[in-house]
Amino acid sequence: MNEPTVQTEPTAEATVQALDTPDGAFTLIADPQGRVLASGWSSDVATVLARIPLRVRPTRLIEGETDAAAAVRAYYDGDLLAIDTVPVAQYGTELQLRGWKALRTIPLGGPLTYTGLAAALGEPRAVRAAASICARNAPALFVPCHRVLRTDGSLGGFAWGLDVKRALLERESH
Repeated sequence: MNEPTVQTEPTAEATVQALDTPDGAFTLIADPQGRVLASGWSSDVATVLARIPLRVRPTRLIEGETDAAAAVRAYYDGDLLAIDTVPVAQYGTELQLRGWKALRTIPLGGPLTYTGLAAALGEPRAVRAAASICARNAPALFVPCHRVLRTDGSLGGFAWGLDVKRALLERESH
């Protein structure tokens, strides 16, 4: 599994690609090294681009084919582990980076709670920080923040909508 790369400088150029999925339009933004900077279930590139912090946001987008698109297609064709090998690049605090790394270790069909994520980070009282880590996750699907639930087992929030989160969790539960 690839760990998040710390992104410290803006990428001058990135590739954007839109795919149709059973859960709706899915847009990918990847840097020249093929690392996913942001992704999500929207056909609005600006919405997905806005997930990347302004200081590291690409200054130019070019439509094209991304390496990550094959993993998205494989995921939706039933190879649910295909997303695990896709490299991502994220910018954040040390705690956020640890959190995003931890999200990539949540097994299929084994959702974690925000409380469980905080405990996994060695910060058991930092439940709000755990929720914030999920909320600020830019490369959705590849860093599976959708696998984190409220303590009571309810879905909680998801930037791309609860219907998408529910569908992803249902797909991964089999």
